[in-house]
Amino acid sequence: MKKRYNQNIDPDEIFLDVRNSPDFNEQQFEGHIEKAISVKTIKFFSYFCFAVFVLLVWKTADLQIVQGKDLYSKSLENKLDKTPVIAERGVIYDRNGIELAWNSEYQEDKDILKRSYTKSPGLSHVLGYVNYPKKDESGIFWRTEYIGRSGAELTYNDILSGKNGVKYFETNAKGEIVSSGGVTPSVPGSNIYLSVDQKVSSAIYESLKEVSLNVGYRGGAGVIMDVKTGEIIALTNYPEYSSEVLSTGTDKETIEGYSKDIGKPYMNKVVLGRYTPGSIVKPFVALAALAEGVIDPLKSIYSSGSISIPNPYYPELKSTFYDWKAHGYVDMRRAIAVSSDVYFYEISGGFEDQKGIGIANIDKYSKIFAIGEQTGINVPEEASGVIPTPEWKSKVFKGDAWRVGDTYNTSIGQYGYQVTPIQMVRAVSALANKGELIVPTLLKDEVGKKIKIENFTDEMYKIVHEGMRMTVTEGTAQVLNTGAVDIAAKTGTAQVGISKSRINSWSVGFFPYKNPQYAFAILLESGPSENGVSASVAFRKAIDKL
Repeated sequence: MKKRYNQNIDPDEIFLDVRNSPDFNEQQFEGHIEKAISVKTIKFFSYFCFAVFVLLVWKTADLQIVQGKDLYSKSLENKLDKTPVIAERGVIYDRNGIELAWNSEYQEDKDILKRSYTKSPGLSHVLGYVNYPKKDESGIFWRTEYIGRSGAELTYNDILSGKNGVKYFETNAKGEIVSSGGVTPSVPGSNIYLSVDQKVSSAIYESLKEVSLNVGYRGGAGVIMDVKTGEIIALTNYPEYSSEVLSTGTDKETIEGYSKDIGKPYMNKVVLGRYTPGSIVKPFVALAALAEGVIDPLKSIYSSGSISIPNPYYPELKSTFYDWKAHGYVDMRRAIAVSSDVYFYEISGGFEDQKGIGIANIDKYSKIFAIGEQTGINVPEEASGVIPTPEWKSKVFKGDAWRVGDTYNTSIGQYGYQVTPIQMVRAVSALANKGELIVPTLLKDEVGKKIKIENFTDEMYKIVHEGMRMTVTEGTAQVLNTGAVDIAAKTGTAQVGISKSRINSWSVGFFPYKNPQYAFAILLESGPSENGVSASVAFRKAIDKL
């Protein structure tokens, strides 16, 4: 039997041709499902499409035929280009919020802001300088950023730089701007606050300058450090360069003068200058002697002005090692205060019945205070130093054996000893705070990494502190005995040059004496040996200025 297929039939298939009854409301779509389009509507739509077609044909003909040649030439000549919107560089402040480096209008090019620097002296090596963004002859930037070249401008370049924006424009074949487009704004760089105090830095600089010019020193350097945080309160060098002159680069005569100046104004002497320290290392030798137990601090050693020992090659002859003057009997405190060379000869290399610590321990304890080593301060470059040892001598003076006289000379900071002012201020800071060796920092409110020195007792530090205080009250740094603040100090005079006719003068120490807050290191470089004006005099002048 054939299967039937049932399929429903929709009502509209049945009544598709049925006319609407009078009762159907066609406006409500009753009756017919579909309604025929009127002839009037069809004609209107046809006319409209024809008009659009004619308009398109006409416009195409106008562009292609009538204006085609001109438009083609213009398309070849014009192009869309862009230029950077140079980001404004961050401002550099001192610890008290005084502007040290900022931005101002640059008259030569409105697209570039001029980098302006404080007129207060003594801060150039801390701040550094920049290279400006540069354009070629056609006005196109070939260097699109400020580039820090030295100092904080280099160290914190990424923080200060910000992010350039972009400006779009259309130019013709002659490079002339035809129209401007959109702009993506630049993002300014961040500001930074340095740990330095502008007034303190300038006072030290002016004092170094005054003494150098009056006495004949080649130059100088000064640094002050917070003994609890490692913050550098002042870091200055004389002579120095102008950050603004080097940034603009237009004053060729002045720049050439910097290169010829024997004072080396380009050099940051505090961190790059290596100098013979002289007697400023004696407090550290004294601590080493106490730690090694070679002498009671109350024992007195007699200084007649020299000691003599048999010559190792000619026993009948003697090698004489001189003190800078005869001091008579001195114990450890007084030996530090009057800077007796004989006392330190004997406790370092030994003499007769007095045992010495030996060169190995001088090297060991110097390194405990990181003398001769880079400090890790946040500057672009830093020099290390030299502590003379038998190994060092075998490399420098091949075939020449180490002698006790070499130990004597090393104990008073002579021979091949070389240090930087930043190394010494860090070492003195650790001496002042009784054993915290801190990495120096040039950022405000930043605490440098600390290393605890465990080798000495508080009593040992106390003895050395008292000796350094006596240096000010009755010793070689009495010029620093001011009522403004109680200072503990150690002076040093190092002979330099082949003929020993010139000296480096040092003054290091800390203050206030009873509750140390700051350590300092002042250096005057290569002055006449017969002069009586020391680095302590320069530091006193700075204190008086403040």
